[in-house]
Amino acid sequence: MLLRPRIGCVFAALTLSVTPLLAEPLSPALIAQVNAAVDADAARLTAVFKDLHQNPELGFTERRTAAIVAKELKALGYTVTEGIGKTGVVGVLKNGPGPTVWFRADMDANSVKETTGLAWAATKPQKLPSGEEVPVMHACGHDAHVTWMLGLAKAMVALKPEWAGTLVLYAQPAEELGLGAQAMVKDGLWSRGFPKPDYALGVHAVPGPVGAVASAPGVRMAGTDQLDVVFRGIGGHGSRPEMTLDPIVMAAQAVLAYQTIVSRTIDPQTAAVVTVGAIEAGRDNNVIPDRAELRLNLRWFTPEVRDQMIRRIGEINRGIALAAGAPENLMPTLEMKGYAGPLVNDAELVARVTPSLEALLGKQQVYTQFPAQMGSEDFQEAFTALGTPYTFILIGVAPPEQFATALAAGRLGPYANHNPDFFVDLAAIPIGAKVDTVAVLSLLAKR
Repeated sequence: MLLRPRIGCVFAALTLSVTPLLAEPLSPALIAQVNAAVDADAARLTAVFKDLHQNPELGFTERRTAAIVAKELKALGYTVTEGIGKTGVVGVLKNGPGPTVWFRADMDANSVKETTGLAWAATKPQKLPSGEEVPVMHACGHDAHVTWMLGLAKAMVALKPEWAGTLVLYAQPAEELGLGAQAMVKDGLWSRGFPKPDYALGVHAVPGPVGAVASAPGVRMAGTDQLDVVFRGIGGHGSRPEMTLDPIVMAAQAVLAYQTIVSRTIDPQTAAVVTVGAIEAGRDNNVIPDRAELRLNLRWFTPEVRDQMIRRIGEINRGIALAAGAPENLMPTLEMKGYAGPLVNDAELVARVTPSLEALLGKQQVYTQFPAQMGSEDFQEAFTALGTPYTFILIGVAPPEQFATALAAGRLGPYANHNPDFFVDLAAIPIGAKVDTVAVLSLLAKR
């Protein structure tokens, strides 16, 4: 999930309310069947989760994870297609006439060194194509997402007499890069003959107590951009800076100047974020390099604010370079990379799914109103052009008592996405699979 650390706790800001019910919840008998099917599979799912957690893979390199998904779905009778958008997997299960529901799990991990100390912690670095080795861990819960989807896949096969329609499960690469959904679309997701979706569902692990979920309509997450800025200079000896054009100084000035974009350019009542997530420049103490690279992340809710931020970044870059005396041929460059628009849950679809979630977890455990978050997703990018109604459900993964204590103390580290101590409580594994299954059945169950 493209989350900003300042999001803190999603559930901490929730305001409980009642959603107008446009659909009846699943019957208690069917809820009991879901519970029984997933509980019987819980030990296997926990083992799968631990294995995935120990073997994380960065965006577009999720070959091992994709192979596991493909093998599991094939064994259950799904028609499986692999290698979409490099590592994406699509599994189709047809069960008579009815709606078509697409359900996503993202697979990629983060370049974060894990410090949880768990027995199933990730400890091995990943080698990049350049030969560089980087730490990698599932610091955003995508290992849980894949596990939950595999639990859903098995439960839906066991419950085939109870539903009708077509279920499409797909594992998506590179969500953290903001590139995976669009990569699958560009690789023919909608031209390969897969059943077109009537509805789309996705879920995400968030800082919140196990057993609680958030299902709300409207704008839920911000749009985002990933972009790289390169300042170019003239390298030289650290003792003779007057003979160089120092890109590190220019980059440092830019980092600070970018912070004025939100505080002095954007309307104070409008939400926006500019973050510099990485700086790369030079190697040696006494050598001034000839380039410095900044990796930026933007968050926004309207195209106008996005355009403002991108324009101001370009103006700041050029102004700093001119002030440093850089010639035209050494002006900074800006490369746009990952992109995703705001995530907007369909109100009618939310109202169809939420009652069944309440029947599963209890009404007090399903939050239906909360402020839009600055975290971002690319899930919706697969469906925007089709106009498919979608909803995205947030699932708490923290031990409830420990989470409450941490929240009261203002120290959410182990429960905050992208933190090196982030972990998914094992109790959340069967619950997440049940949430997935109930959400899908709320659209496909025979009435």
